[in-house]
Amino acid sequence: MMRIHHVQVGMPAGHEDEARTFYADGLGLSEVPKPAELAKRGGAWFRSPGGAEIHLGVEDPHRPQAKAHPALAVETEADLEAMGARLAGLGFDVDWSQRHNADGFQRFHVRDPFGNRVEIVWETGD
Repeated sequence: MMRIHHVQVGMPAGHEDEARTFYADGLGLSEVPKPAELAKRGGAWFRSPGGAEIHLGVEDPHRPQAKAHPALAVETEADLEAMGARLAGLGFDVDWSQRHNADGFQRFHVRDPFGNRVEIVWETGD
């Protein structure tokens, strides 16, 4: 058996509070303390209720990827809409343009404060 433990994306140095606003306040992930040796490098780690983690590592210079991204699944359509509304309320541009373009799920895309693309999906079971 194999599962994804974490996905790492980049961020500029010194912007951990912005990461917390997006990943903790917006996405509802819990911050995970970094080991002391790794904490010296900056960045932040976050964990979903299901156990998957997103690690933000400092890059200098930071260049977000155009298409590469983590996709996080929510349980219900109401969860999808609530998360989109919460992120929009925090000032993030939530893109619903691809919500219905794939069979079996609905989704939206959003970029974190550093330009990293994140996809939120709800599997409809269709």
